[in-house]
Parts: sequence; structure tokens; C-alpha cells
Amino acid sequence: MPFILTENRIAYVQEGQLLAEATFPEFAPGVVNIDHTFVDEALRGQGVAAQMMERIARSLRETGRKAIPTCSYAKKWFGQHPEYADVLR
Repeated sequence: MPFILTENRIAYVQEGQLLAEATFPEFAPGVVNIDHTFVDEALRGQGVAAQMMERIARSLRETGRKAIPTCSYAKKWFGQHPEYADVLR
């Protein structure tokens, strides 16, 4: 799936329509707050949110940043993926 990843947002847009998004604004220097996850009904149940979380976690690891997940989905995902515990603050 062709995601658009920036410093504080990952999105999936198709034909100009936002179908999935997760935001992670900077909370403090080097720390982001994963505060929002959205997946359109048409894509739910296909693992899109999980793909976004993994991309975010890998990006944070690569850039040396840490995360505080406050979005309920992000909290759940990190709880199920201890291999990314190193990116949590």
C-alpha cells in the first residue's frame, strides 16, 4: 500500500480521498505523541492500521526518536509488538 510518510503523519490517499491516517506530532524534542489513527470503513479489517504503526515505529527507530502512544489503537499495537519497545519513551 503506498503510504505517504512525513515527520509527523502517515496517510493513504487514493484518488484524492484520505482513506487512512495516523498522526504523531512532536511532544518534546525527539519525542512524538501517537495521538490519532483513522482507517476508512472500506479498508477496515485489512491490517492497514497495523501497517501504518509498523512504518511509524521503523521511522522513529531510524531517526532516533521515541514515542508516547495516547491513541487507543497505538497503545494496543505497541502492547502486541514488544519488538518495538525500544521506540517507546
